[in-house]
Amino acid sequence: MPASRSRTNEWRRCLQQVFERGGAIEIAIARPESQCNEPLAHVSGGDIVWRVRLLDISDDQIIVEQPTALGRPIDFDAGIDLVGAIAIGQNRWTFRTVHIGLTELRGPRPVKAMRIQMPDHVERSIRRQMRVETASLQLPQIDIWPLLDPKSVVVAERYNEVAFEASMQGDPYHEPVDGEAMMPTVGPRFSATLMNLGGGGMGLRVEPEDAMYFSHHRVFWLRANLKPELEVPVCCTGKVVHTHIDSAMRTYAGMQFDFSFYPAHERCVAEQIRQYIMTQQDLQRQAKRLIEESDRQQRKAA
Repeated sequence: MPASRSRTNEWRRCLQQVFERGGAIEIAIARPESQCNEPLAHVSGGDIVWRVRLLDISDDQIIVEQPTALGRPIDFDAGIDLVGAIAIGQNRWTFRTVHIGLTELRGPRPVKAMRIQMPDHVERSIRRQMRVETASLQLPQIDIWPLLDPKSVVVAERYNEVAFEASMQGDPYHEPVDGEAMMPTVGPRFSATLMNLGGGGMGLRVEPEDAMYFSHHRVFWLRANLKPELEVPVCCTGKVVHTHIDSAMRTYAGMQFDFSFYPAHERCVAEQIRQYIMTQQDLQRQAKRLIEESDRQQRKAA
């Protein structure tokens, strides 16, 4: 049996190994499987991947910790389609699944957890790509600047907070006329791919030509534009806690959120992430209804 096929057939054993080691898998809200030309049939602002700890497995379910944003739980509705990924070393398997519902694991500290359906098959994929069948998730691109004066983030974070609160009241968001005035004191801008999000930070991938910034700076100003689902960019400070380089010389950086100089901004960022995930779920439900209606019309025409 070819080695790649053998590894695919052994994915359940690998999942068991991840569980026994207290490891994690990755999940994201799935795009609809069917093609649909309606504008609501897909999410276009980028797909957020959550790294969640594996808590239990059974023949028909995988139980993982409930995703959180800065300590605040993110609710995934029952019935929402998900994409999952299991990674061990250079081996990676992706699959489609469904969120069955929340549960609570008893113990010294009860833990809220998600029950997701055990897939009946998985697919091999590139180590750092979430791809299932013919569709792959679109990981968000974010802008990064070396932060030269951490205290200067206060004005920028307060502006971002006011803009988000206004947008939630229905006011349209406009980029500031003098954008530089609303920025902290920063160095040159570069870009990164948001690989995954956790309770207190994020994982980023940076191309080789921009990796040099991590040799000279540890604190950065981050801005993620997630339009059209989220009008106001998500802005915050991040501290590098670890990095590693892959065979293609790309740098993977673990960033920890930092709200030392304006703690109130933490609530704003958490709420922006929560709103974005709610919108993704709403769009998936609307897309399903459009596809179901299209199927009904085709059956009726036949």
